[in-house]
Amino acid sequence: MLLVVAALVAAQVVSLWLFVDERSLAVRAALGFEAAGRAANVARLIEEAPDNLQDSILRAANSPLVRFDLSGEATAGNSDGSDGGLIESRVRALLGGSYSGDIRVELHAIEGQILPMPHLSAEMAEMHRKMMHGAVFALEMNLSIALSDGRWLNVGTRFERPPFQWPFYSMLTFILTATIILIAVFWFLMTRFTGPLRRLVGAVDRLGRGEEISELPAVGPSEVRELTSTFNRMQDRLTRFVADRTRLLASLGHDLRSPLTAMRVRAEMVDDEETRNSLVASVEEMQTMVEETLTFARGMAASEASESVDIGALLEDLRTGSPAPFLLDSGPPISVRIRPTAMRRALRNVIENAVRYSGNARVAYSVRDGHLMITVEDDGPGIPETELERVFDPFFRLEQSRSLDTGGHGLGLSIARTIITAHGGDIWLVNREEGGLCASILIPLEGTSQEAVEDNRAQWINSSV
Repeated sequence: MLLVVAALVAAQVVSLWLFVDERSLAVRAALGFEAAGRAANVARLIEEAPDNLQDSILRAANSPLVRFDLSGEATAGNSDGSDGGLIESRVRALLGGSYSGDIRVELHAIEGQILPMPHLSAEMAEMHRKMMHGAVFALEMNLSIALSDGRWLNVGTRFERPPFQWPFYSMLTFILTATIILIAVFWFLMTRFTGPLRRLVGAVDRLGRGEEISELPAVGPSEVRELTSTFNRMQDRLTRFVADRTRLLASLGHDLRSPLTAMRVRAEMVDDEETRNSLVASVEEMQTMVEETLTFARGMAASEASESVDIGALLEDLRTGSPAPFLLDSGPPISVRIRPTAMRRALRNVIENAVRYSGNARVAYSVRDGHLMITVEDDGPGIPETELERVFDPFFRLEQSRSLDTGGHGLGLSIARTIITAHGGDIWLVNREEGGLCASILIPLEGTSQEAVEDNRAQWINSSV
């Protein structure tokens, strides 16, 4: 819009410049023709008037800018043709076809501090200079017309170049009117274009946070409508894909209950006590895994509305009601839009995991580059560098530094990462130099793009180390 307005202003300036120059030429030509017409009329009067009236005619014809006199010699030399012969032709036309005398025309450009005419008084010259805004750039025309008695009617005049004048108010009115109209038109067009895009950006961000969103209306230009329709189809496919996988997992976990129960009954019928106890332990472990799988599936399928929550209050409530005590470093009030129940479960899994393997945990939170950063530190044995990412895989359990006897079934951290990534965030583990493990949880605050998590994740991991 600014470029279009600038182009229109430039075009208007050029047009005004050309208009002013043409106007200047037109005024100068009119003044020259007016003086030539007066000269022709005076020449006809002198030819027809008696001698005693000729001086009166000359005095009456004289003006501050045009002078007439009769002389035996012509003040103008031979015509130089600088006017293209227009003035001479005009004089001859006014004198009539019977006139065949000599007509001489001289034009001279005059610049500088000059009087409009040599015989003007200083007061009149100053008044004239003020009227012309000090821009006295004149053309001097000397015209000599041969009379029938052998004398010459000499005419001298100066007509100044009109001062350079801008029609300021006209130009200002044009610019304001054009600007208002253009702003209104562009505002309407850009609203139709950017409005659907803004709604689409918001929907993409909410989809990345795992929120439920309704189908977007396909409005705006054809490209935007096509983009919106494509997004609606993608959202529908993703939703159905996740729902199908979740239902499959829940169905699988549910269907395993019956054969496990039958296996437990048959295991109790084994005579050998050692074999029986081993089979019962294995079946119980499998049942526990199935229950955790069902819990995980129910959590994935649960539809919880997002709301703005004070993260400090949520962590304090978690610390108070958690069977695994941990230290909480209070931070500033931070409001974040999350699904409270799901996020509480993710944080509980991470914190209980730290307490289980180290006996303690320290939790802190802060704002970092438009994101909520929650850190959970412990003083445990840590995790081998090659296993830092694998511990997030479902049912993965460490066999070296993390005991199978005290550990779970490998779904805690997997559930935590699933919930956190559904909020558009991320979680990673880093071994601390002084010993122990640090789990960093990153949740984008409202108005923060999700790309910032991916772009700065490596930098934040390095700084955590």
